[in-house]
Amino acid sequence: MTTTDVPQRTSGARPPGRPLSTELSGQLVAVAMDILADEGWGRLNSDRVAARARAGKAGIYRRWPTMAALARHALSTTTLVAVPEDAGSLRADLCALLGPWTQPLNREERAAASLVGAARHDEELRAGLDEALVHPLAAGVRELADREATRGRELPDERIALLGQVLQALWWQRYTSFGAAPMTAAQVEHLVEDVLLPITDPAAAPGR
Repeated sequence: MTTTDVPQRTSGARPPGRPLSTELSGQLVAVAMDILADEGWGRLNSDRVAARARAGKAGIYRRWPTMAALARHALSTTTLVAVPEDAGSLRADLCALLGPWTQPLNREERAAASLVGAARHDEELRAGLDEALVHPLAAGVRELADREATRGRELPDERIALLGQVLQALWWQRYTSFGAAPMTAAQVEHLVEDVLLPITDPAAAPGR
């Protein structure tokens, strides 16, 4: 069944009928997340979700009008960017922010990674990735900049924006470099020292 096979409803509209089971909703989301993480977006369809969850397809479409809406909802239950505790310096904060990069992609990250290509052509998926990664990352970068300001060094807005853009590009690269080994802690430190910190202070760039 394609997304055009079911009637569309207004976003946020309550589905008709009896109240939805929270337990079943959670089970459907978990199944969708497993499929995305282990098999990819191309394998997410109502037949597979219903079979794995032992539920009816009607129950799926009462909750989400399309598979993209289901995937977006699944992403909303995850934390893809965790702002670290204050480590005492911008350098240490950035290293902590990128600390997960020393580990393989987890289940939620693999699910998100499976949507990156399709999101270029699907507004719902794109919105889901924005909500799960782009906006939290921007907020995290702003939090790190605010911490630096309390330490006595206020970063220019344009430098904060550029730092966020570079981090976002690196995050997408991590998600799409399938098969790439995780970075080592030393590699993360070099990335912070040689690429990210110079963005915040061009005078500190290597060779200057």
